[in-house]
Amino acid sequence: MPKRTPGQPRAAWDAIVGLARGCFTSPGFSLFTTILTGWVLAPGRRTVTAMICAADPEGSRAHDAYHRFFRAARWSTNALWKVLVPHMVAVLCPTGTVVLDVDDTLYKKSGRRIDGAGTFRDAVRLTRNKVVYATGLNLVIVTLGISPPWGGMPIGIPVGVRLHRKGGPTTLDLAEEIICELASWLADRDFVLCGDGAYAPLAGRGLPSTSVTSRMRRDAALYEAAPKKTGKRGRPRKKGKRLSSPVAMAAELLDATFTSVTLEWRGGTKDLLVWSQQVLWYTVDKEHMVQLVIVRDPTRRMHDDFFVTTDLDASPAWVASHYAGRWCIECVNREVKQVIGAEDPQCWKYKGPERAASLSLWLYAAIWTWYIPTHGSTTTWIPRPWYRKKTTPSFLDALAALRRCLWSERIMPMSSSGPLNPKIIEGMLDALSRAA
Repeated sequence: MPKRTPGQPRAAWDAIVGLARGCFTSPGFSLFTTILTGWVLAPGRRTVTAMICAADPEGSRAHDAYHRFFRAARWSTNALWKVLVPHMVAVLCPTGTVVLDVDDTLYKKSGRRIDGAGTFRDAVRLTRNKVVYATGLNLVIVTLGISPPWGGMPIGIPVGVRLHRKGGPTTLDLAEEIICELASWLADRDFVLCGDGAYAPLAGRGLPSTSVTSRMRRDAALYEAAPKKTGKRGRPRKKGKRLSSPVAMAAELLDATFTSVTLEWRGGTKDLLVWSQQVLWYTVDKEHMVQLVIVRDPTRRMHDDFFVTTDLDASPAWVASHYAGRWCIECVNREVKQVIGAEDPQCWKYKGPERAASLSLWLYAAIWTWYIPTHGSTTTWIPRPWYRKKTTPSFLDALAALRRCLWSERIMPMSSSGPLNPKIIEGMLDALSRAA
Protein backbone atom coordinates (compact mmCIF):
# COMPACT_ATOMS: atom_id res chain seq x y z
CA MET A 1 0.00 0.00 0.00
CA PRO A 2 1.15 3.59 -0.63
CA LYS A 3 2.93 5.51 2.08
CA ARG A 4 0.51 7.66 4.05
CA THR A 5 0.89 11.39 4.38
CA PRO A 6 -0.31 13.10 7.60
CA GLY A 7 -3.50 14.46 6.04
CA GLN A 8 -4.37 11.36 4.03
CA PRO A 9 -6.40 9.50 6.72
CA ARG A 10 -8.58 12.54 7.43
CA ALA A 11 -9.13 13.20 3.72
CA ALA A 12 -10.07 9.54 3.23
CA TRP A 13 -12.61 9.74 6.07
CA ASP A 14 -14.10 12.94 4.69
CA ALA A 15 -14.41 11.26 1.29
CA ILE A 16 -16.37 8.33 2.75
CA VAL A 17 -18.69 10.59 4.73
CA GLY A 18 -19.04 12.81 1.69
CA LEU A 19 -20.56 9.93 -0.26
CA ALA A 20 -23.76 10.53 1.73
CA ARG A 21 -24.06 14.22 0.86
CA GLY A 22 -26.76 13.57 -1.74
CA CYS A 23 -28.88 11.62 0.78
CA PHE A 24 -29.63 14.75 2.84
CA THR A 25 -30.56 18.37 2.58
CA SER A 26 -27.71 20.79 3.34
CA PRO A 27 -28.73 21.26 7.02
CA GLY A 28 -29.39 17.53 7.33
CA PHE A 29 -25.92 16.62 6.06
CA SER A 30 -24.36 19.01 8.57
CA LEU A 31 -26.29 17.27 11.37
CA PHE A 32 -25.29 13.88 9.95
CA THR A 33 -21.56 14.67 10.02
CA THR A 34 -21.79 16.12 13.52
CA ILE A 35 -23.62 13.04 14.81
CA LEU A 36 -21.07 10.68 13.26
CA THR A 37 -18.22 12.66 14.81
CA GLY A 38 -19.95 12.66 18.19
CA TRP A 39 -20.69 8.94 17.93
CA VAL A 40 -16.99 8.22 17.34
CA LEU A 41 -15.62 10.58 20.00
CA ALA A 42 -18.16 10.21 22.81
CA PRO A 43 -16.83 8.25 25.81
CA GLY A 44 -19.11 5.91 27.71
CA ARG A 45 -22.68 5.42 26.52
CA ARG A 46 -23.46 6.75 23.04
CA THR A 47 -26.67 8.57 23.86
CA VAL A 48 -27.67 11.45 21.60
CA THR A 49 -26.81 13.97 24.31
CA ALA A 50 -23.37 12.37 24.74
CA MET A 51 -22.80 12.80 21.00
CA ILE A 52 -23.77 16.47 21.26
CA CYS A 53 -21.36 17.03 24.16
CA ALA A 54 -18.49 15.45 22.19
CA ALA A 55 -19.10 17.02 18.77
CA ASP A 56 -21.01 20.25 19.47
CA PRO A 57 -20.06 21.39 22.99
CA GLU A 58 -20.71 25.05 22.13
CA GLY A 59 -24.35 24.26 21.31
CA SER A 60 -24.35 25.72 17.81
CA ARG A 61 -27.72 24.02 17.24
CA ALA A 62 -30.68 23.34 19.49
CA HIS A 63 -30.32 19.94 21.09
CA ASP A 64 -33.74 18.85 19.81
CA ALA A 65 -32.47 19.19 16.23
CA TYR A 66 -30.28 16.14 16.82
CA HIS A 67 -33.13 14.11 18.31
CA ARG A 68 -35.43 15.19 15.47
CA PHE A 69 -32.77 14.08 12.97
CA PHE A 70 -33.39 10.47 14.01
CA ARG A 71 -37.13 10.44 14.49
CA ALA A 72 -38.52 12.71 11.75
CA ALA A 73 -35.89 14.20 9.40
CA ARG A 74 -36.15 13.61 5.66
CA TRP A 75 -33.58 10.93 4.88
CA SER A 76 -33.48 7.21 4.13
CA THR A 77 -31.22 4.52 5.55
CA ASN A 78 -31.44 2.57 2.27
CA ALA A 79 -30.04 5.59 0.42
CA LEU A 80 -27.05 5.60 2.79
CA TRP A 81 -26.33 1.94 2.10
CA LYS A 82 -26.75 2.50 -1.64
CA VAL A 83 -23.90 5.02 -1.77
CA LEU A 84 -21.56 3.19 0.64
CA VAL A 85 -21.84 -0.42 -0.52
CA PRO A 86 -20.61 -0.02 -4.15
CA HIS A 87 -17.66 2.06 -2.90
CA MET A 88 -16.89 -0.48 -0.19
CA VAL A 89 -16.97 -3.44 -2.57
CA ALA A 90 -14.83 -1.61 -5.15
CA VAL A 91 -12.20 -0.84 -2.51
CA LEU A 92 -12.17 -4.06 -0.45
CA CYS A 93 -13.05 -6.79 -2.98
CA PRO A 94 -12.84 -5.35 -6.50
CA THR A 95 -12.78 -8.75 -8.23
CA GLY A 96 -14.15 -12.24 -7.72
CA THR A 97 -17.25 -13.49 -6.01
CA VAL A 98 -18.79 -11.37 -3.26
CA VAL A 99 -19.03 -13.33 0.01
CA LEU A 100 -22.09 -12.49 2.13
CA ASP A 101 -23.42 -13.68 5.49
CA VAL A 102 -26.91 -13.21 6.90
CA ASP A 103 -28.23 -13.34 10.45
CA ASP A 104 -30.69 -11.61 12.74
CA THR A 105 -29.90 -10.08 16.10
CA LEU A 106 -31.74 -8.39 18.94
CA TYR A 107 -31.00 -4.79 19.92
CA LYS A 108 -32.36 -4.64 23.45
CA LYS A 109 -34.63 -1.66 24.17
CA SER A 110 -36.68 -1.26 27.33
CA GLY A 111 -39.88 0.73 27.44
CA ARG A 112 -43.56 0.39 26.57
CA ARG A 113 -43.71 2.66 23.53
CA ILE A 114 -40.62 2.03 21.44
CA ASP A 115 -41.60 2.02 17.79
CA GLY A 116 -40.76 -1.26 16.07
CA ALA A 117 -39.81 -3.11 19.26
CA GLY A 118 -41.24 -6.47 20.23
CA THR A 119 -40.55 -9.55 22.31
CA PHE A 120 -38.15 -11.93 20.56
CA ARG A 121 -35.94 -14.86 21.45
CA ASP A 122 -32.60 -13.69 22.85
CA ALA A 123 -30.01 -15.91 21.18
CA VAL A 124 -27.21 -14.58 23.40
CA ARG A 125 -28.75 -15.68 26.71
CA LEU A 126 -30.59 -18.85 25.72
CA THR A 127 -29.19 -22.24 26.73
CA ARG A 128 -29.73 -25.80 25.57
CA ASN A 129 -32.49 -26.27 28.15
CA LYS A 130 -33.96 -22.79 28.43
CA VAL A 131 -35.30 -20.29 25.88
CA VAL A 132 -34.91 -16.64 26.94
CA TYR A 133 -36.97 -13.77 25.52
CA ALA A 134 -36.25 -10.05 25.61
CA THR A 135 -37.76 -6.80 24.33
CA GLY A 136 -36.03 -4.89 21.58
CA LEU A 137 -35.50 -4.41 17.86
CA ASN A 138 -35.08 -7.56 15.78
CA LEU A 139 -32.75 -6.70 12.90
CA VAL A 140 -31.91 -8.79 9.85
CA ILE A 141 -28.32 -8.02 8.87
CA VAL A 142 -26.28 -8.97 5.79
CA THR A 143 -22.50 -8.56 5.96
CA LEU A 144 -19.68 -8.64 3.44
CA GLY A 145 -16.92 -11.11 4.31
CA ILE A 146 -13.36 -10.15 3.39
CA SER A 147 -9.85 -11.41 4.11
CA PRO A 148 -7.96 -8.45 5.63
CA PRO A 149 -4.49 -7.55 4.29
CA TRP A 150 -2.91 -8.54 7.61
CA GLY A 151 -4.35 -12.08 7.42
CA GLY A 152 -5.97 -14.02 10.22
CA MET A 153 -9.69 -14.10 10.98
CA PRO A 154 -12.00 -12.86 8.18
CA ILE A 155 -13.78 -9.56 8.80
CA GLY A 156 -17.51 -8.97 8.41
CA ILE A 157 -18.72 -5.55 7.25
CA PRO A 158 -22.46 -4.72 7.17
CA VAL A 159 -23.96 -4.00 3.74
CA GLY A 160 -27.68 -4.01 4.53
CA VAL A 161 -30.16 -4.09 7.40
CA ARG A 162 -33.93 -4.43 7.82
CA LEU A 163 -36.15 -4.14 10.89
CA HIS A 164 -38.33 -7.20 11.52
CA ARG A 165 -41.66 -6.18 12.98
CA LYS A 166 -44.25 -8.48 14.52
CA GLY A 167 -46.92 -9.28 11.93
CA GLY A 168 -44.82 -7.90 9.07
CA PRO A 169 -42.54 -9.60 6.53
CA THR A 170 -40.62 -12.57 7.89
CA THR A 171 -36.88 -12.57 8.43
CA LEU A 172 -36.55 -14.67 5.26
CA ASP A 173 -38.52 -12.08 3.28
CA LEU A 174 -36.35 -9.27 4.62
CA ALA A 175 -33.13 -11.15 3.85
CA GLU A 176 -34.38 -11.73 0.30
CA GLU A 177 -35.12 -8.00 -0.05
CA ILE A 178 -31.56 -7.11 0.95
CA ILE A 179 -29.99 -9.62 -1.46
CA CYS A 180 -32.16 -8.44 -4.36
CA GLU A 181 -31.20 -4.87 -3.52
CA LEU A 182 -27.50 -5.72 -3.48
CA ALA A 183 -27.85 -7.55 -6.80
CA SER A 184 -29.31 -4.39 -8.35
CA TRP A 185 -26.47 -2.22 -6.97
CA LEU A 186 -23.75 -4.68 -8.04
CA ALA A 187 -25.27 -6.03 -11.23
CA ASP A 188 -21.95 -7.35 -12.60
CA ARG A 189 -21.03 -9.44 -9.54
CA ASP A 190 -21.94 -12.92 -8.30
CA PHE A 191 -22.67 -13.67 -4.64
CA VAL A 192 -22.26 -16.58 -2.24
CA LEU A 193 -24.56 -16.25 0.77
CA CYS A 194 -24.16 -18.12 4.05
CA GLY A 195 -26.65 -18.27 6.92
CA ASP A 196 -27.52 -20.53 9.81
CA GLY A 197 -30.25 -23.15 9.63
CA ALA A 198 -33.04 -20.59 10.01
CA TYR A 199 -32.09 -19.18 6.60
CA ALA A 200 -31.79 -22.51 4.77
CA PRO A 201 -35.16 -21.93 2.97
CA LEU A 202 -33.45 -19.12 1.03
CA ALA A 203 -31.95 -21.94 -1.05
CA GLY A 204 -35.33 -22.36 -2.72
CA ARG A 205 -36.12 -18.70 -3.38
CA GLY A 206 -34.12 -18.27 -6.55
CA LEU A 207 -32.04 -15.32 -5.35
CA PRO A 208 -30.45 -13.44 -8.29
CA SER A 209 -26.81 -14.31 -9.04
CA THR A 210 -26.56 -15.96 -5.61
CA SER A 211 -25.67 -19.41 -4.34
CA VAL A 212 -26.78 -20.24 -0.79
CA THR A 213 -24.96 -22.27 1.87
CA SER A 214 -26.56 -23.15 5.18
CA ARG A 215 -26.93 -25.79 7.84
CA MET A 216 -29.36 -28.62 7.03
CA ARG A 217 -31.92 -29.98 9.47
CA ARG A 218 -30.76 -33.23 11.02
CA ASP A 219 -34.18 -34.78 10.29
CA ALA A 220 -34.60 -33.30 6.80
CA ALA A 221 -36.76 -35.31 4.37
CA LEU A 222 -34.46 -36.00 1.41
CA TYR A 223 -35.15 -37.68 -1.92
CA GLU A 224 -33.39 -38.79 -5.04
CA ALA A 225 -33.91 -36.80 -8.22
CA ALA A 226 -37.29 -37.16 -9.92
CA PRO A 227 -37.30 -40.00 -12.47
CA LYS A 228 -37.48 -39.19 -16.15
CA LYS A 229 -40.91 -38.83 -17.74
CA THR A 230 -42.34 -42.13 -18.91
CA GLY A 231 -44.76 -40.74 -21.47
CA LYS A 232 -47.69 -42.38 -19.71
CA ARG A 233 -50.83 -40.55 -18.73
CA GLY A 234 -50.97 -38.72 -15.43
CA ARG A 235 -48.79 -36.22 -13.65
CA PRO A 236 -45.09 -37.15 -13.71
CA ARG A 237 -43.37 -37.76 -10.40
CA LYS A 238 -41.73 -34.72 -8.82
CA LYS A 239 -39.36 -36.60 -6.51
CA GLY A 240 -37.58 -39.88 -6.48
CA LYS A 241 -36.97 -42.50 -3.84
CA ARG A 242 -36.99 -41.34 -0.21
CA LEU A 243 -33.49 -41.27 1.30
CA SER A 244 -32.45 -41.62 4.90
CA SER A 245 -32.34 -38.53 7.10
CA PRO A 246 -28.92 -36.84 7.36
CA VAL A 247 -28.35 -38.32 10.83
CA ALA A 248 -29.25 -41.83 9.72
CA MET A 249 -27.19 -41.41 6.57
CA ALA A 250 -24.13 -40.37 8.58
CA ALA A 251 -24.58 -43.30 10.98
CA GLU A 252 -24.30 -45.70 8.04
CA LEU A 253 -21.10 -44.11 6.70
CA LEU A 254 -17.72 -45.42 7.81
CA ASP A 255 -14.81 -43.05 8.23
CA ALA A 256 -13.13 -44.73 5.26
CA THR A 257 -15.82 -43.39 2.93
CA PHE A 258 -15.00 -39.78 3.92
CA THR A 259 -12.27 -37.61 2.41
CA SER A 260 -9.65 -36.19 4.76
CA VAL A 261 -9.08 -32.45 4.21
CA THR A 262 -7.34 -29.53 5.90
CA LEU A 263 -9.69 -26.56 5.98
CA GLU A 264 -9.29 -22.85 6.50
CA TRP A 265 -11.08 -22.41 9.82
CA ARG A 266 -11.61 -18.92 11.28
CA GLY A 267 -8.15 -17.67 10.42
CA GLY A 268 -6.42 -21.00 11.12
CA THR A 269 -6.60 -24.55 9.83
CA LYS A 270 -8.39 -27.70 10.92
CA ASP A 271 -8.25 -31.36 9.88
CA LEU A 272 -11.70 -32.84 9.21
CA LEU A 273 -13.47 -35.53 7.20
CA VAL A 274 -16.01 -34.56 4.50
CA TRP A 275 -18.53 -36.44 2.38
CA SER A 276 -21.13 -35.14 -0.07
CA GLN A 277 -24.09 -36.22 -2.18
CA GLN A 278 -26.63 -34.46 -4.37
CA VAL A 279 -30.15 -34.73 -2.97
CA LEU A 280 -33.58 -33.21 -3.44
CA TRP A 281 -34.71 -31.30 -0.35
CA TYR A 282 -38.31 -31.14 -1.44
CA THR A 283 -39.66 -28.93 1.34
CA VAL A 284 -37.10 -26.22 0.46
CA ASP A 285 -36.84 -26.50 -3.34
CA LYS A 286 -39.23 -28.71 -5.27
CA GLU A 287 -37.36 -28.49 -8.58
CA HIS A 288 -33.61 -28.20 -8.09
CA MET A 289 -31.10 -30.54 -6.51
CA VAL A 290 -28.85 -29.35 -3.70
CA GLN A 291 -25.58 -30.70 -2.35
CA LEU A 292 -25.56 -32.26 1.11
CA VAL A 293 -22.18 -32.10 2.86
CA ILE A 294 -21.48 -34.13 6.00
CA VAL A 295 -18.50 -33.00 8.09
CA ARG A 296 -17.01 -35.32 10.69
CA ASP A 297 -14.39 -34.72 13.35
CA PRO A 298 -11.85 -37.59 13.08
CA THR A 299 -11.38 -37.48 16.86
CA ARG A 300 -15.18 -37.72 17.37
CA ARG A 301 -15.08 -34.93 19.96
CA MET A 302 -17.79 -33.07 18.02
CA HIS A 303 -21.03 -34.32 16.54
CA ASP A 304 -21.34 -34.66 12.78
CA ASP A 305 -22.37 -31.45 11.01
CA PHE A 306 -24.72 -31.27 8.03
CA PHE A 307 -24.54 -28.47 5.47
CA VAL A 308 -26.39 -27.72 2.26
CA THR A 309 -25.42 -25.60 -0.73
CA THR A 310 -27.12 -24.75 -4.00
CA ASP A 311 -23.71 -24.71 -5.74
CA LEU A 312 -23.47 -28.26 -7.04
CA ASP A 313 -19.90 -27.71 -8.24
CA ALA A 314 -18.57 -26.51 -4.88
CA SER A 315 -16.10 -28.80 -3.15
CA PRO A 316 -17.22 -30.22 0.21
CA ALA A 317 -14.11 -28.72 1.84
CA TRP A 318 -15.01 -25.24 0.57
CA VAL A 319 -18.58 -25.59 1.88
CA ALA A 320 -17.39 -26.48 5.39
CA SER A 321 -14.77 -23.71 5.40
CA HIS A 322 -17.26 -21.17 4.03
CA TYR A 323 -19.78 -21.93 6.77
CA ALA A 324 -17.08 -21.64 9.44
CA GLY A 325 -16.33 -18.15 8.09
CA ARG A 326 -19.89 -17.16 8.95
CA TRP A 327 -18.66 -16.56 12.49
CA CYS A 328 -17.46 -13.08 11.47
CA ILE A 329 -21.09 -11.84 11.41
CA GLU A 330 -21.37 -12.82 15.08
CA CYS A 331 -18.31 -10.67 15.74
CA VAL A 332 -20.04 -7.78 13.95
CA ASN A 333 -23.11 -8.07 16.17
CA ARG A 334 -20.98 -8.12 19.32
CA GLU A 335 -18.69 -5.23 18.34
CA VAL A 336 -21.47 -2.95 17.12
CA LYS A 337 -23.26 -3.34 20.45
CA GLN A 338 -20.28 -3.32 22.80
CA VAL A 339 -17.82 -0.99 21.03
CA ILE A 340 -20.05 1.30 18.94
CA GLY A 341 -22.83 1.36 21.55
CA ALA A 342 -25.60 0.60 19.06
CA GLU A 343 -28.19 0.06 21.79
CA ASP A 344 -27.44 3.33 23.59
CA PRO A 345 -29.23 6.09 21.59
CA GLN A 346 -32.45 6.84 23.44
CA CYS A 347 -34.79 7.10 20.46
CA TRP A 348 -38.36 5.92 20.98
CA LYS A 349 -40.75 7.44 18.44
CA TYR A 350 -41.47 7.08 14.74
CA LYS A 351 -38.39 6.17 12.67
CA GLY A 352 -35.95 6.98 15.47
CA PRO A 353 -35.17 3.49 16.86
CA GLU A 354 -34.78 1.89 13.43
CA ARG A 355 -32.65 4.72 12.06
CA ALA A 356 -30.34 4.80 15.07
CA ALA A 357 -29.76 1.05 14.86
CA SER A 358 -29.12 1.15 11.11
CA LEU A 359 -26.82 4.17 11.42
CA SER A 360 -24.69 2.35 14.02
CA LEU A 361 -24.10 -0.46 11.51
CA TRP A 362 -23.42 2.06 8.73
CA LEU A 363 -20.83 3.77 10.92
CA TYR A 364 -19.19 0.41 11.71
CA ALA A 365 -18.97 -0.35 7.97
CA ALA A 366 -17.63 3.13 7.17
CA ILE A 367 -14.86 2.82 9.79
CA TRP A 368 -13.59 -0.48 8.37
CA THR A 369 -13.85 0.90 4.82
CA TRP A 370 -11.68 3.84 5.95
CA TYR A 371 -9.23 1.90 8.11
CA ILE A 372 -8.22 -1.01 5.86
CA PRO A 373 -6.89 1.04 2.90
CA THR A 374 -5.26 3.73 5.07
CA HIS A 375 -3.81 1.62 7.91
CA GLY A 376 -3.88 -1.96 6.62
CA SER A 377 -0.12 -2.19 6.08
CA THR A 378 0.96 -0.51 9.33
CA THR A 379 0.83 -1.26 13.05
CA THR A 380 -1.62 1.24 14.50
CA TRP A 381 -1.98 -0.10 18.02
CA ILE A 382 0.31 0.62 20.95
CA PRO A 383 1.98 -2.60 22.24
CA ARG A 384 0.71 -3.66 25.65
CA PRO A 385 2.40 -6.14 28.02
CA TRP A 386 -0.82 -8.15 28.31
CA TYR A 387 -1.08 -8.55 24.49
CA ARG A 388 2.36 -10.00 23.82
CA LYS A 389 1.16 -12.25 20.99
CA LYS A 390 -1.10 -9.71 19.31
CA THR A 391 -0.25 -9.51 15.60
CA THR A 392 -3.46 -8.24 13.98
CA PRO A 393 -5.63 -5.17 14.67
CA SER A 394 -9.16 -5.38 16.03
CA PHE A 395 -12.11 -3.10 15.39
CA LEU A 396 -11.26 -1.30 18.64
CA ASP A 397 -7.88 -0.43 17.10
CA ALA A 398 -9.62 0.88 13.97
CA LEU A 399 -11.95 3.03 16.08
CA ALA A 400 -9.00 4.31 18.15
CA ALA A 401 -7.15 5.27 14.96
CA LEU A 402 -10.14 7.28 13.75
CA ARG A 403 -10.53 8.93 17.17
CA ARG A 404 -6.87 9.91 17.13
CA CYS A 405 -7.32 11.43 13.67
CA LEU A 406 -10.40 13.43 14.67
CA TRP A 407 -9.05 14.54 18.05
CA SER A 408 -5.76 15.62 16.52
CA GLU A 409 -7.54 17.93 14.11
CA ARG A 410 -9.61 19.46 16.92
CA ILE A 411 -6.77 19.89 19.42
CA MET A 412 -3.96 21.26 17.25
CA PRO A 413 -5.70 24.50 16.16
CA MET A 414 -6.52 25.30 19.81
CA SER A 415 -2.91 24.81 20.99
CA SER A 416 -0.43 27.62 21.56
CA SER A 417 1.66 28.94 18.71
CA GLY A 418 4.85 27.80 20.39
CA PRO A 419 6.45 24.37 19.88
CA LEU A 420 4.54 21.50 21.45
CA ASN A 421 6.12 18.67 23.38
CA PRO A 422 5.52 15.54 21.23
CA LYS A 423 5.40 13.29 24.31
CA ILE A 424 2.58 15.33 25.84
CA ILE A 425 0.60 15.46 22.61
CA GLU A 426 1.05 11.75 21.88
CA GLY A 427 0.12 10.78 25.44
CA MET A 428 -2.99 12.94 25.36
CA LEU A 429 -4.08 11.63 21.94
CA ASP A 430 -3.51 8.07 23.09
CA ALA A 431 -5.67 8.61 26.17
CA LEU A 432 -8.45 10.27 24.14
CA SER A 433 -8.38 7.64 21.40
CA ARG A 434 -8.83 4.85 23.95
CA ALA A 435 -11.51 6.60 26.02
CA ALA A 436 -14.64 4.50 25.64
